Amino acid sequence: MAEATLQEARTRAGTARLEQALVVLGILALVAAPFVVYPIFLMKMLCFALFACAFNLLLGYTGLLSFGHAAFFGGAAYFTAHAAKVWGWPPEAAILIGVAGAALLGLVIGFFAIRRQGIYFAMITLALSQMFFFFCVQAKFTSGEDGIQGVPRGILFGFVDLNQPLAMYFFVLAVFLLGVFAIWRIVNSPFGMILRSIRENERRAISLGYSVANYKLAAFVMSAALAGLAGSVKALVFQFATLTDVGWQMSGEVILMTLLGGIGTMVGPAVGAGLVVSLQNMLATSDFPVTIATGLIFMVCVLIFRRGIVGEIYARILNRTKR
Repeated sequence: MAEATLQEARTRAGTARLEQALVVLGILALVAAPFVVYPIFLMKMLCFALFACAFNLLLGYTGLLSFGHAAFFGGAAYFTAHAAKVWGWPPEAAILIGVAGAALLGLVIGFFAIRRQGIYFAMITLALSQMFFFFCVQAKFTSGEDGIQGVPRGILFGFVDLNQPLAMYFFVLAVFLLGVFAIWRIVNSPFGMILRSIRENERRAISLGYSVANYKLAAFVMSAALAGLAGSVKALVFQFATLTDVGWQMSGEVILMTLLGGIGTMVGPAVGAGLVVSLQNMLATSDFPVTIATGLIFMVCVLIFRRGIVGEIYARILNRTKR
């Protein structure tokens, strides 16, 4: 028993060191990337990477599969776009209103969804997300199918002009790093350990006296707020918010990104998001459908990399370390 516990501790330490090395290399690559790659493409990748990491907080570390995360991503995009264009708010305030709106949506949807488990939980999130989608179709402030266009990026903190591509890129990069750090801090806190215990054995967590419903709701709201942060930044990057951001297809995309990269890993969802966004960019001008390409890659990943790309790499490296 003691040897097994020691081996498990060594495995976790090895995984942590490997993730830290990957994070350092990734940050260095992202700092140099805009001088080589088109910044708008990189910013889109970072926004979806943060979205996938926020979703992974709920699925990978709490064990809750949501089919309605597009409501938080797209809802925050609408709130931020409206605040920046109609109210004339600066970008930092517009992003805050988007995050707050996404958190409030998460509180409402999560309040009803956590009362059920498994597929019933997923279907409730999907149903409520679709209700919000139809609200966005009819609401005046969203401009219906036209969406909110011409959103000004503005001046960050009164002196950083976000209309400059490099300034906007490094702002998006800073938001992405802060969001991922917040997720890492949540996961590696006592609160995160309780979330993992709920994922592994919910009945045992209840028997230990934890209020599982409250912890689930807190995790749901945190995930929604971080997803809203990604959506808010995306609205400023592309300067519009449309119904595409709140459709059920967006919820499917973030699930695909997370599964491709590897659930329960800190780096995996970002890798999955980068893969999907890169495929969309490369196949945008070709006759081959992007959805078929991503579907084929997902099938190969499920058959060969059952833990996801990063999860499988971790497993193989740790197996070699054990030997």
